[in-house]
Amino acid sequence: MPSRALTTAAAILATAILPPSAPARAAEANLSFAHFMPATSWQNTGLFEAWAAEVEAASGQRIDVTVFPAQTLGKAPQGYDNARDGIADIAWTVQGYTAGRFPLSQIVELPGLFETAEIGSCAFQKLYDSGALDAEYAETHVLFVHTHGPGHLHTRTQPVTTLADLKGLQIRHPTAVIGRLLEQLGAVPVGMPAPRIYEAAERGTIDGFMLPWEAVAGFRADEVSDHHTEFGFYALAFVATMNKGAYERLPDDLRAVVDANSGMKWTLAAGRGYDAGDVTGREQTLASGTLHQIEGAERAAWQAAADRAAAAYIAELDAQGLPGSATYEAVKGYVAACKTELGG
Repeated sequence: MPSRALTTAAAILATAILPPSAPARAAEANLSFAHFMPATSWQNTGLFEAWAAEVEAASGQRIDVTVFPAQTLGKAPQGYDNARDGIADIAWTVQGYTAGRFPLSQIVELPGLFETAEIGSCAFQKLYDSGALDAEYAETHVLFVHTHGPGHLHTRTQPVTTLADLKGLQIRHPTAVIGRLLEQLGAVPVGMPAPRIYEAAERGTIDGFMLPWEAVAGFRADEVSDHHTEFGFYALAFVATMNKGAYERLPDDLRAVVDANSGMKWTLAAGRGYDAGDVTGREQTLASGTLHQIEGAERAAWQAAADRAAAAYIAELDAQGLPGSATYEAVKGYVAACKTELGG
């Protein structure tokens, strides 16, 4: 029987004469993807990491994408600039966090245009694909745009069922467009990005906030709000966009991989994710909160105020020489087309 020492020596020798294994090939392109949602959110795992995995696989691992959640690569309001300036190669952000920069895009925020994130996202992507928004995104390379579902009113301690209830309440709004809607409704708008809502509501510096059901749960805002008024005030516009230089430095075949993972495919994935999140978010929120719905003549008064806010925004764009009315009508046409195509 051979000794243990001889056996060990033979094993070492055998290992030494085996050809070395080939080292793992380094990726040709390393891309950073920044966003402001929590690492545990469905957006991070089901949308951004899913996009990264699909791009990596389609490129044969020649592209490596690192996702940076929860504002770890820049604060939410700076998302678009961070992509433009190359702080992040790709950023997902809210257009309205920089007021006045995407005026035509923000038409999709106006109330009453669509009932689901899937339809809103489809219509928004069609609007972008038409070329109508090219000037707004000239500084970056857009991957896809989308919306969330209808946003509602959530308040800490004050139930809101009439316009009189809302009057004077300090309500967080996501964008200036929605701030104007709140003014029409009699509230005092307070602007802040979504990640700051929890702390502001907990401290009582705001009386409530506007969010879709999905985001109430996603940002744990159900923990700091007792009352929930379901009206469908607005939707929010989002963009996933890429630094132009980072895109143009890719070889042709890798740019084709990015192109194949841009546009409607991921737009609809985002919209459907938000719709599913609204269902579960509503259930979670109402497990501890009270639902209020606006009915009858009171609803008509709310709707009239929302219509005034929408008309004022479109008129403002037209007065600036922008095609506000034409774009608004185009969005409505794209909504109708998406409903037909998707059965919405």
